[in-house]
Amino acid sequence: MRLPLRYTMRNLWTRKLTTVLTAGGMALVVFVFAAVQMLDTGLRATLVATGQPDNILVTRRGANAEISSGVDRVQANIVESQPEIALANGRRLVSKESVILITLPKRQTGQATNVTTRGIGEAGLVVRPQVRFVQGRAFERGAAEVVVGKSLAERFENTAVGSVLRFGGREWRVVGVFDSGGAAFDSEVWVDADQLMQSFRRQAYSTVVARLADSAGFDAIKARLEADPRLTLDVKRERTFYEDQSQALSKFISYLGLTLSIIFSIGAMIGAMITMYAAVANRVREIGTLRALGYRRSAVLRAFLFESVLLGGIGGVVGIGLAFFMQLIQISTLNWQSFAELAFTFTLTPRIALLSFGFAILMGIVGGFLPAVRAARLSIVDALRAA
Repeated sequence: MRLPLRYTMRNLWTRKLTTVLTAGGMALVVFVFAAVQMLDTGLRATLVATGQPDNILVTRRGANAEISSGVDRVQANIVESQPEIALANGRRLVSKESVILITLPKRQTGQATNVTTRGIGEAGLVVRPQVRFVQGRAFERGAAEVVVGKSLAERFENTAVGSVLRFGGREWRVVGVFDSGGAAFDSEVWVDADQLMQSFRRQAYSTVVARLADSAGFDAIKARLEADPRLTLDVKRERTFYEDQSQALSKFISYLGLTLSIIFSIGAMIGAMITMYAAVANRVREIGTLRALGYRRSAVLRAFLFESVLLGGIGGVVGIGLAFFMQLIQISTLNWQSFAELAFTFTLTPRIALLSFGFAILMGIVGGFLPAVRAARLSIVDALRAA
């Protein structure tokens, strides 16, 4: 014979304050757990969205970031001549790019922060179809003009259309603001590659980005370029390259979040355990009465364990609800691979919601198991004699 569900619900309702405090503690733990997962997912999503599946990105062999790479003009021309690269109006869809770090002051604090400045080639916008202008226009080639990403324009001084930026010994007019759909490009300044290289006296490009005519041709072009004795280049799909860029920071966030979640969850489970032990102590005669009415030990155990699990479930729902609103917040951090600031948002996925709810249920089970066993093992006679 099983105890009815209303028995558990009545007990939780009777102890309103204890229920709220215990479930609230679990909710905070679930919130931290979910927020860390959302942070990691948002970072990965931002960098993955930066790369296009049909693009390749060519860097100097061994370079783990664009700013540390160098591809000379001869090598860049060899890459451009490969037959797997798509054609448009008789020209190869190739963007020879130079990536440089500059410092710009933040709007709120005035603190100078590293910002990625990307010099793009003639096909730079064509090979990145996700980029669209939300203000102004594209820069003119050969002119001292720049365009800035949407996230950067919101956070840094002198980035509005019509403003002037000073770097590389020159003044650059901001003529447009673009949106790349949440990609890392939204935190960059874009300019004509030749103008940028002249200003910083660079003789070599940083990378070469090219659109493949057929995605299936990747293996062929990769094998040919990496085997060419004239070249010292690495060839990756653009999306794969930017996924690799997230590894170091992503691992740090994951390990830190896991550590914090474990520490906080131990506290929450101890809290749930104390709450359930107190519930058992206050209901000794009630438990004895239930046993005398014919309810088996297993029914008592299930009822008390379900009570603890229900507390965890309530905490899980509340914690996930709080984490949901974190998606409205945009944060920025230093990308350890590029040493430049990167802006991204918290991202809640169904997987994170399910993991967080499962984590809450697990806390409820662990926190309530021993008190439930204690309740089930009470002797009928001793329970009925309790004051």
